[in-house]
Amino acid sequence: MKTILATTATALVLSAGVFSPAVANEAAIKARQSLMQLYAFNLGQLGAMAKGTMEYDSGAAQAAADNLLAAASMNQMAMWPEGSDNVAMAGKTAALPEIWTTFPKITESSQALVAAAESMASVAGNDLDSLRGAMGEIGKSCGGCHKSFRASND
Repeated sequence: MKTILATTATALVLSAGVFSPAVANEAAIKARQSLMQLYAFNLGQLGAMAKGTMEYDSGAAQAAADNLLAAASMNQMAMWPEGSDNVAMAGKTAALPEIWTTFPKITESSQALVAAAESMASVAGNDLDSLRGAMGEIGKSCGGCHKSFRASND
């Protein structure tokens, strides 16, 4: 019985560090960076088709647009805990503290991406001109967050 208690106590002490705010913030940062990679992967295909550097394929365009919409529509609240910005977590993220200090402005920007992704998903598989027409709103919605809430790479 003493062995079980000692083992349980040791496990609890060791696991306490796993749930620390810093570790939780790092996990949130990794999750949202992974989400941004999904956005970039699907937008890369759509953008390449729109630019003509990749042949337009209605099935692939529709799949990329649907994936983008699914990713943008996810509940991301757990990925953005306060304190997971580029000041508190220097070197780990480009997220500016303004995300939290100007809330709910970030929510409006996020909703703009969902609306643009819905528009893209409704036309991407139709034809190249429709896809090209929807790219502008996608770009604006991405810029709406990146310009205001992401540190510059410069």
